[in-house]
Amino acid sequence: MTTYTIIIEDAGPNLAAYVPDLPGCIGVADTVDELTEMMREAIEFHIEGLRLSGEEVPAPSTTAAAVSIST
Repeated sequence: MTTYTIIIEDAGPNLAAYVPDLPGCIGVADTVDELTEMMREAIEFHIEGLRLSGEEVPAPSTTAAAVSIST
């Protein structure tokens, strides 16, 4: 099992996500659950396309963390 980090951002009326380790792999959905599933499918499709075109599949190297601050 390989794990890629996705970054989820508020895009106004919906949510958008991208995969830092797979440039061009993006998605948009209404909920986090929908977006997470869409991104799983997008990552698989993106990797399949890289392999079919003979390109190297980048290994996951990005991590993310949330930091709480007092305001």
